[in-house]
Amino acid sequence: MSTFIQIEGISKHFGDFVAVDQVNLEIQQGEFFSILGGSGCGKTTLLRMLAGFEQPTAGRILIDGQDLTGIPAHRRPVNMMFQSYALFPHMTVERNVGYGLKQEHVPKDEIRDRVARVLDLVQMGELAKRKPHQLSGGQCQRVALARALVKRPKVLLLDEPMAALDKKLRENTQFELADIQERTGITFVLVTHDQEEAMMLSSRIAVMDQGRFTQIGSPSQIYEYPQNRFTAEFIGTINSFEGRISRVENDRIEVELQALGKEVMAPAHRGLKQGDTVWLAVRPEKIWISREQPEGDGQTVVTGTVDDQGYFGNLSLYRVRLPGGQVVQVSAQNRVRSSERSIDWDDTVHIHWDIESTVVLDQ
Repeated sequence: MSTFIQIEGISKHFGDFVAVDQVNLEIQQGEFFSILGGSGCGKTTLLRMLAGFEQPTAGRILIDGQDLTGIPAHRRPVNMMFQSYALFPHMTVERNVGYGLKQEHVPKDEIRDRVARVLDLVQMGELAKRKPHQLSGGQCQRVALARALVKRPKVLLLDEPMAALDKKLRENTQFELADIQERTGITFVLVTHDQEEAMMLSSRIAVMDQGRFTQIGSPSQIYEYPQNRFTAEFIGTINSFEGRISRVENDRIEVELQALGKEVMAPAHRGLKQGDTVWLAVRPEKIWISREQPEGDGQTVVTGTVDDQGYFGNLSLYRVRLPGGQVVQVSAQNRVRSSERSIDWDDTVHIHWDIESTVVLDQ
């Protein structure tokens, strides 16, 4: 794949407030790319600059080699799907989808053919004569997607498009959206605060905070190999322990962790030295929990007390309080069918994880 969208040194100021701060980004042609972040991080402002609804304070945007800085929204090879869907209530599905083509004076026969084709793509062909009030939320979302696709944009921008859907419908729609993107080959850029949505849909993700990207990578890179504490804590759930490096030895470091009351081993990475402050982090699903003392080398073992627990059918979550007071969250798959709890409140348990499951962060 070749670079299709280039964002070079883009900034956006609203008075003294810096919404987007010198962002650089390359997106490949045909990629499903997500910009992920919390409210106020700058992700929607960046998307609006891509669309042409906002002009950057500095920097430029290129799509397919063309500098679009200063070019108005209606002349850009992009289309945008809004969170609200913004369907015309008095128009049928097919008229909603074809409205943009009609405004561009596309011949009627071509409009009819293109609308029929895109409605079949989003599985809404049988409902072409209905009006928005006769549709479910998920069906309205498909109509809005069809309206965006029918103009054959080079880039489709999606601003929290599934925020209004319930959890089950949102999950089903995510699979459909990913399938449509793959079949059309259009470059999709999604803005979302939903981590699971970004992880499921995207080929790559840019995590954003305070107007800047904290990390860009594939979903597995972002989740398994976070480069900083913000990314590690924003994506999913993670347990973090602050400590000081007491020894560096080849591909291992020994870290003194006050919360655990002991020194533990962790993977080393370049640039770390004795005396540095680091944070050792481990995901809840990487941790094992048992009443029995585990055996074997190459793992970190800690004893604690079950402070709280939750049963979610396929898995159980445990909050284990360590002697120093820190609480560690553990996720355990319920692999054995049983109505009885193998671990209960106030039980003394041993939690342990492999050294290689430890993420070492120094920022």
